[in-house]
Amino acid sequence: MDHEIDSDSVYQNIGVTPVINAAGPITMFGGTKLRQEVHSAMNAASQTMIDLHQLNDKAGEILASYAGAEAGMVTSGSAGALILQAAAVVAGSDKKKMRKLPNTEGMRNEIIIHNIHRFPYDQCYTAVGAKLVGVGDFLRCLPWELEGAINENTAAIAYLDAPFVSRNAMPLKEVVEIAHAHDLPVIVDAATMIPPRSNFTKYIDEGADLVLYSGGKGIRGPQGTGIMVGRKDLIQAARDNASPNQFIGRGLKVSKEEIIGLLQSVELLMATNEDEETAMFRNLSQMVVDALIELPGLDVSIEHDYKNYLIPTAVFHFTKEWDGPSRDA
Repeated sequence: MDHEIDSDSVYQNIGVTPVINAAGPITMFGGTKLRQEVHSAMNAASQTMIDLHQLNDKAGEILASYAGAEAGMVTSGSAGALILQAAAVVAGSDKKKMRKLPNTEGMRNEIIIHNIHRFPYDQCYTAVGAKLVGVGDFLRCLPWELEGAINENTAAIAYLDAPFVSRNAMPLKEVVEIAHAHDLPVIVDAATMIPPRSNFTKYIDEGADLVLYSGGKGIRGPQGTGIMVGRKDLIQAARDNASPNQFIGRGLKVSKEEIIGLLQSVELLMATNEDEETAMFRNLSQMVVDALIELPGLDVSIEHDYKNYLIPTAVFHFTKEWDGPSRDA
Protein backbone atom coordinates (compact mmCIF):
# COMPACT_ATOMS: atom_id res chain seq x y z
CA MET A 1 0.00 0.00 0.00
CA ASP A 2 1.33 3.44 -0.93
CA HIS A 3 2.06 5.72 1.99
CA GLU A 4 0.90 9.18 1.01
CA ILE A 5 2.98 12.06 2.39
CA ASP A 6 1.81 15.65 2.20
CA SER A 7 4.18 17.69 0.02
CA ASP A 8 4.37 20.56 2.50
CA SER A 9 4.75 18.48 5.65
CA VAL A 10 7.67 16.46 4.28
CA TYR A 11 9.67 19.71 4.47
CA GLN A 12 8.01 21.25 7.50
CA ASN A 13 8.76 18.12 9.52
CA ILE A 14 12.46 18.91 9.24
CA GLY A 15 12.11 22.65 9.72
CA VAL A 16 12.14 23.75 6.07
CA THR A 17 9.54 26.35 5.03
CA PRO A 18 7.83 25.93 1.63
CA VAL A 19 7.93 29.05 -0.55
CA ILE A 20 5.95 30.51 -3.42
CA ASN A 21 8.15 30.28 -6.49
CA ALA A 22 7.71 33.31 -8.74
CA ALA A 23 10.94 32.78 -10.67
CA GLY A 24 10.23 29.76 -12.85
CA PRO A 25 11.93 26.33 -12.84
CA ILE A 26 15.26 27.45 -11.40
CA THR A 27 17.50 25.26 -9.27
CA MET A 28 17.49 27.63 -6.29
CA PHE A 29 13.80 26.89 -5.65
CA GLY A 30 13.88 23.20 -6.52
CA GLY A 31 13.30 23.22 -10.26
CA THR A 32 9.91 22.11 -11.50
CA LYS A 33 7.02 19.95 -10.34
CA LEU A 34 7.17 16.41 -11.68
CA ARG A 35 4.14 15.03 -13.45
CA GLN A 36 2.45 12.09 -11.72
CA GLU A 37 3.43 9.78 -14.59
CA VAL A 38 7.08 10.64 -13.92
CA HIS A 39 6.71 9.90 -10.20
CA SER A 40 5.18 6.52 -11.04
CA ALA A 41 7.88 5.63 -13.58
CA MET A 42 10.67 6.51 -11.15
CA ASN A 43 9.07 4.51 -8.36
CA ALA A 44 8.71 1.48 -10.65
CA ALA A 45 12.33 1.85 -11.80
CA SER A 46 13.53 1.78 -8.20
CA GLN A 47 12.20 -1.74 -7.69
CA THR A 48 14.42 -3.52 -10.24
CA MET A 49 18.16 -3.83 -10.80
CA ILE A 50 19.57 -3.40 -14.32
CA ASP A 51 22.84 -3.13 -16.25
CA LEU A 52 23.47 0.61 -16.19
CA HIS A 53 25.51 0.53 -19.39
CA GLN A 54 22.59 -1.05 -21.26
CA LEU A 55 20.17 1.48 -19.77
CA ASN A 56 22.46 4.32 -20.86
CA ASP A 57 22.65 2.80 -24.37
CA LYS A 58 18.87 2.63 -24.74
CA ALA A 59 18.27 6.04 -23.15
CA GLY A 60 20.80 7.59 -25.51
CA GLU A 61 19.14 6.04 -28.55
CA ILE A 62 15.75 7.40 -27.52
CA LEU A 63 17.03 10.93 -26.85
CA ALA A 64 18.99 10.95 -30.10
CA SER A 65 15.89 9.97 -32.06
CA TYR A 66 13.97 12.95 -30.66
CA ALA A 67 16.83 15.36 -31.42
CA GLY A 68 17.72 14.04 -34.87
CA ALA A 69 21.23 13.33 -33.60
CA GLU A 70 23.61 10.40 -33.98
CA ALA A 71 23.71 9.68 -30.24
CA GLY A 72 22.62 10.95 -26.86
CA MET A 73 22.96 10.49 -23.11
CA VAL A 74 21.45 11.49 -19.78
CA THR A 75 23.72 13.71 -17.69
CA SER A 76 23.79 14.97 -14.13
CA GLY A 77 22.17 18.28 -14.96
CA SER A 78 23.34 20.77 -17.55
CA ALA A 79 26.40 21.68 -15.46
CA GLY A 80 27.46 18.04 -15.50
CA ALA A 81 26.99 18.06 -19.26
CA LEU A 82 29.30 21.09 -19.57
CA ILE A 83 32.04 19.18 -17.76
CA LEU A 84 31.57 16.17 -20.02
CA GLN A 85 31.54 18.33 -23.15
CA ALA A 86 34.97 19.64 -22.19
CA ALA A 87 36.29 16.20 -21.28
CA ALA A 88 35.06 14.78 -24.58
CA VAL A 89 36.74 17.41 -26.78
CA VAL A 90 39.99 17.59 -24.78
CA ALA A 91 40.66 13.96 -23.83
CA GLY A 92 38.25 12.08 -26.08
CA SER A 93 38.21 8.36 -25.33
CA ASP A 94 41.99 8.17 -24.87
CA LYS A 95 42.31 6.54 -21.45
CA LYS A 96 45.81 7.92 -20.88
CA LYS A 97 44.54 11.45 -21.40
CA MET A 98 41.34 10.75 -19.47
CA ARG A 99 43.34 9.60 -16.45
CA LYS A 100 45.44 12.79 -16.48
CA LEU A 101 42.52 15.23 -16.32
CA PRO A 102 42.44 17.99 -15.13
CA ASN A 103 46.12 18.07 -16.09
CA THR A 104 45.89 18.85 -19.80
CA GLU A 105 49.55 19.50 -20.51
CA GLY A 106 50.39 18.31 -24.01
CA MET A 107 46.74 18.12 -25.08
CA ARG A 108 44.70 20.36 -27.33
CA ASN A 109 43.05 22.12 -24.42
CA GLU A 110 41.75 25.50 -25.61
CA ILE A 111 38.02 26.12 -25.98
CA ILE A 112 37.13 29.30 -27.85
CA ILE A 113 34.06 31.23 -26.67
CA HIS A 114 32.51 34.58 -27.61
CA ASN A 115 33.24 37.09 -24.86
CA ILE A 116 29.55 38.01 -24.88
CA HIS A 117 28.82 34.33 -24.21
CA ARG A 118 30.91 34.18 -21.04
CA PHE A 119 28.72 33.06 -18.13
CA PRO A 120 29.22 31.83 -14.54
CA TYR A 121 28.87 28.16 -15.44
CA ASP A 122 31.66 28.19 -18.02
CA GLN A 123 33.86 27.35 -15.04
CA CYS A 124 32.63 23.81 -15.66
CA TYR A 125 34.79 23.77 -18.79
CA THR A 126 37.89 24.85 -16.90
CA ALA A 127 37.23 22.28 -14.15
CA VAL A 128 38.41 19.67 -16.65
CA GLY A 129 41.60 21.61 -17.29
CA ALA A 130 40.43 23.33 -20.46
CA LYS A 131 41.47 26.91 -21.08
CA LEU A 132 38.86 29.37 -22.29
CA VAL A 133 39.90 31.75 -25.05
CA GLY A 134 37.55 34.72 -25.37
CA VAL A 135 37.00 36.29 -28.79
CA GLY A 136 35.41 39.56 -29.80
CA ASP A 137 34.52 42.33 -27.40
CA PHE A 138 31.58 42.43 -25.02
CA LEU A 139 29.26 43.76 -27.70
CA ARG A 140 29.83 41.39 -30.63
CA CYS A 141 32.19 38.96 -32.34
CA LEU A 142 33.21 39.08 -35.98
CA PRO A 143 34.15 36.08 -38.17
CA TRP A 144 37.77 37.19 -38.59
CA GLU A 145 38.15 37.41 -34.80
CA LEU A 146 36.93 33.85 -34.36
CA GLU A 147 39.11 32.58 -37.19
CA GLY A 148 42.14 34.37 -35.76
CA ALA A 149 41.81 32.65 -32.38
CA ILE A 150 42.07 29.13 -33.83
CA ASN A 151 45.45 27.45 -33.45
CA GLU A 152 47.04 24.03 -32.93
CA ASN A 153 45.85 23.96 -29.29
CA THR A 154 42.18 24.57 -30.07
CA ALA A 155 39.93 21.70 -28.99
CA ALA A 156 36.48 23.16 -29.71
CA ILE A 157 34.35 26.26 -30.03
CA ALA A 158 31.69 26.79 -27.35
CA TYR A 159 28.37 28.50 -28.04
CA LEU A 160 25.73 29.69 -25.56
CA ASP A 161 22.04 30.15 -26.34
CA ALA A 162 19.93 31.38 -23.45
CA PRO A 163 17.34 34.02 -22.56
CA PHE A 164 18.75 37.54 -22.29
CA VAL A 165 22.02 36.58 -23.99
CA SER A 166 23.13 39.17 -26.54
CA ARG A 167 21.89 38.44 -30.05
CA ASN A 168 24.94 40.25 -31.47
CA ALA A 169 27.04 37.09 -31.36
CA MET A 170 27.77 35.32 -34.61
CA PRO A 171 24.91 33.06 -35.73
CA LEU A 172 25.49 29.42 -34.85
CA LYS A 173 25.53 28.39 -38.52
CA GLU A 174 28.43 30.78 -39.18
CA VAL A 175 30.35 29.49 -36.18
CA VAL A 176 29.81 25.91 -37.35
CA GLU A 177 31.02 26.74 -40.85
CA ILE A 178 34.29 28.21 -39.55
CA ALA A 179 34.80 25.46 -36.96
CA HIS A 180 34.20 22.60 -39.36
CA ALA A 181 36.54 24.16 -41.92
CA HIS A 182 39.24 23.64 -39.27
CA ASP A 183 37.94 20.18 -38.27
CA LEU A 184 36.81 21.50 -34.87
CA PRO A 185 33.60 20.59 -33.02
CA VAL A 186 31.06 23.16 -31.84
CA ILE A 187 29.66 22.51 -28.36
CA VAL A 188 26.38 24.23 -27.49
CA ASP A 189 24.84 25.08 -24.12
CA ALA A 190 21.07 25.36 -24.65
CA ALA A 191 20.17 24.41 -21.08
CA THR A 192 17.10 26.62 -20.76
CA MET A 193 15.87 26.60 -24.36
CA ILE A 194 13.07 24.00 -24.15
CA PRO A 195 10.21 24.71 -24.70
CA PRO A 196 9.60 25.23 -27.58
CA ARG A 197 10.01 21.64 -28.72
CA SER A 198 11.51 22.79 -32.00
CA ASN A 199 14.69 23.69 -30.14
CA PHE A 200 15.25 19.98 -29.48
CA THR A 201 16.31 19.62 -33.11
CA LYS A 202 17.32 23.20 -33.98
CA TYR A 203 20.98 23.11 -32.93
CA ILE A 204 21.73 19.70 -34.44
CA ASP A 205 20.03 20.86 -37.65
CA GLU A 206 22.34 23.89 -37.67
CA GLY A 207 25.41 21.67 -37.45
CA ALA A 208 26.33 21.65 -33.75
CA ASP A 209 28.39 18.64 -32.65
CA LEU A 210 27.30 18.46 -29.00
CA VAL A 211 24.21 20.10 -27.50
CA LEU A 212 23.07 20.06 -23.89
CA TYR A 213 19.71 20.78 -22.26
CA SER A 214 18.56 20.88 -18.65
CA GLY A 215 16.23 18.03 -17.77
CA GLY A 216 14.75 19.75 -14.73
CA LYS A 217 13.42 22.95 -16.26
CA GLY A 218 10.98 23.17 -19.18
CA ILE A 219 11.20 19.42 -19.82
CA ARG A 220 9.86 18.94 -16.27
CA GLY A 221 12.11 15.99 -15.53
CA PRO A 222 14.04 15.18 -12.35
CA GLN A 223 15.86 18.32 -11.22
CA GLY A 224 19.31 16.71 -11.21
CA THR A 225 19.18 15.53 -14.82
CA GLY A 226 20.31 16.87 -18.17
CA ILE A 227 20.44 15.78 -21.79
CA MET A 228 23.32 15.77 -24.22
CA VAL A 229 23.00 14.85 -27.89
CA GLY A 230 25.34 15.01 -30.84
CA ARG A 231 28.05 13.21 -32.76
CA LYS A 232 28.38 9.53 -31.92
CA ASP A 233 32.13 9.67 -31.22
CA LEU A 234 31.81 12.69 -28.94
CA ILE A 235 28.87 11.26 -27.01
CA GLN A 236 30.86 8.05 -26.56
CA ALA A 237 33.82 10.09 -25.28
CA ALA A 238 31.54 11.93 -22.85
CA ARG A 239 30.15 8.62 -21.60
CA ASP A 240 33.64 7.15 -21.28
CA ASN A 241 34.61 10.06 -19.02
CA ALA A 242 31.41 9.81 -16.96
CA SER A 243 29.99 7.60 -14.21
CA PRO A 244 29.90 4.63 -13.77
CA ASN A 245 33.43 4.73 -15.21
CA GLN A 246 36.28 5.78 -12.94
CA PHE A 247 37.43 8.98 -14.61
CA ILE A 248 36.91 12.69 -14.02
CA GLY A 249 33.13 12.42 -14.40
CA ARG A 250 32.72 9.67 -11.82
CA GLY A 251 31.02 12.09 -9.44
CA LEU A 252 28.49 13.08 -12.11
CA LYS A 253 26.30 10.11 -11.26
CA VAL A 254 22.77 9.69 -12.61
CA SER A 255 20.57 7.06 -10.99
CA LYS A 256 18.46 4.56 -12.90
CA GLU A 257 15.37 6.21 -11.45
CA GLU A 258 16.44 9.61 -12.77
CA ILE A 259 17.15 8.20 -16.23
CA ILE A 260 13.71 6.59 -16.44
CA GLY A 261 12.08 9.72 -15.03
CA LEU A 262 13.77 11.90 -17.62
CA LEU A 263 12.79 9.60 -20.49
CA GLN A 264 9.19 9.65 -19.28
CA SER A 265 9.31 13.46 -19.06
CA VAL A 266 10.64 13.81 -22.61
CA GLU A 267 8.01 11.39 -23.92
CA LEU A 268 5.27 13.41 -22.25
CA LEU A 269 6.73 16.65 -23.57
CA MET A 270 6.72 15.34 -27.12
CA ALA A 271 3.16 14.03 -26.80
CA THR A 272 1.79 17.29 -25.38
CA ASN A 273 -0.14 19.64 -27.64
CA GLU A 274 2.20 22.64 -27.53
CA ASP A 275 -0.50 25.15 -28.47
CA GLU A 276 -2.72 23.93 -25.64
CA GLU A 277 0.16 24.03 -23.17
CA THR A 278 1.07 27.56 -24.27
CA ALA A 279 -2.54 28.62 -23.73
CA MET A 280 -2.44 27.06 -20.26
CA PHE A 281 0.71 29.02 -19.37
CA ARG A 282 -0.91 32.19 -20.70
CA ASN A 283 -4.02 31.64 -18.57
CA LEU A 284 -1.91 31.06 -15.46
CA SER A 285 0.12 34.18 -16.21
CA GLN A 286 -3.07 36.17 -16.72
CA MET A 287 -4.24 35.14 -13.24
CA VAL A 288 -1.05 36.62 -11.79
CA VAL A 289 -1.41 39.80 -13.84
CA ASP A 290 -5.06 40.23 -12.80
CA ALA A 291 -4.10 39.82 -9.13
CA LEU A 292 -1.32 42.41 -9.24
CA ILE A 293 -2.27 44.95 -11.87
CA GLU A 294 -4.16 47.28 -9.51
CA LEU A 295 -1.34 47.49 -6.98
CA PRO A 296 0.36 50.91 -7.00
CA GLY A 297 4.00 50.86 -7.98
CA LEU A 298 3.84 47.77 -10.18
CA ASP A 299 3.96 47.59 -13.96
CA VAL A 300 2.62 44.12 -14.85
CA SER A 301 2.37 42.40 -18.24
CA ILE A 302 2.54 39.04 -20.01
CA GLU A 303 5.67 38.58 -22.12
CA HIS A 304 6.22 35.85 -24.73
CA ASP A 305 8.81 36.68 -27.39
CA TYR A 306 10.33 33.19 -27.88
CA LYS A 307 13.79 34.63 -27.11
CA ASN A 308 13.90 35.93 -23.56
CA TYR A 309 10.49 34.58 -22.58
CA LEU A 310 10.09 31.13 -24.12
CA ILE A 311 6.63 30.62 -22.64
CA PRO A 312 3.97 33.19 -21.64
CA THR A 313 5.35 34.74 -18.46
CA ALA A 314 3.89 37.23 -15.99
CA VAL A 315 6.51 39.97 -15.64
CA PHE A 316 6.35 42.85 -13.21
CA HIS A 317 8.58 45.87 -12.74
CA PHE A 318 8.69 48.22 -9.78
CA THR A 319 7.96 51.86 -10.63
CA LYS A 320 8.83 54.98 -8.66
CA GLU A 321 5.39 54.77 -6.99
CA TRP A 322 6.34 51.50 -5.29
CA ASP A 323 6.29 52.05 -1.52
CA GLY A 324 7.25 48.59 -0.38
CA PRO A 325 5.13 45.54 0.49
CA SER A 326 1.92 45.98 2.43
CA ARG A 327 -0.75 43.72 3.85
CA ASP A 328 -2.77 44.25 0.65
CA ALA A 329 0.23 43.30 -1.49
